[in-house]
Amino acid sequence: MNKRSIFGPVLILLGAYLLLNKGTTFGPGNLFGYFWPSLFIIPLGLFFHWLYFSVTGRKGIGVLIPGGILLVAGITSQIAMLFDNWVYMWPGYIIAVAAGLFEFYWFGNRNKWLLIPINILVVLGLLFFAVFSLGSFLNHVETFRPFLAIALIILGGAALVIRRREH
Repeated sequence: MNKRSIFGPVLILLGAYLLLNKGTTFGPGNLFGYFWPSLFIIPLGLFFHWLYFSVTGRKGIGVLIPGGILLVAGITSQIAMLFDNWVYMWPGYIIAVAAGLFEFYWFGNRNKWLLIPINILVVLGLLFFAVFSLGSFLNHVETFRPFLAIALIILGGAALVIRRREH
């Protein structure tokens, strides 16, 4: 592993912190406060993936379940920390479990019955993302009313044009 593969992501995270800094002081406490998922959770998820792909010779399939869960949960937590939107990002944890199970399905013996809980979890996670995001959007509908009106006009016009072309 060369220095660029470690130094590059560190610089990206530091730049994101400085860009999203909300007037707070720059110190190690703030760095750990904002980037704890990138420092602890995501590397642990990557470690489980490394175990499966490199160390066990693709025989320890079970390590992919916690690896996928920790990786997606870490990404969800990092996004929530950087943009301070825990209210909208919590369904990512439901999708994290689905991601771990999907990796187990994909790299394992492809038991089709495993797709049932995976699909249920993904649909629930996406449904909750949509409901909470749409709820936030509707709370600020006055701000977006002109854009909503233009979008509805364009969609209605497209529906008329497409329907006329079919006839």
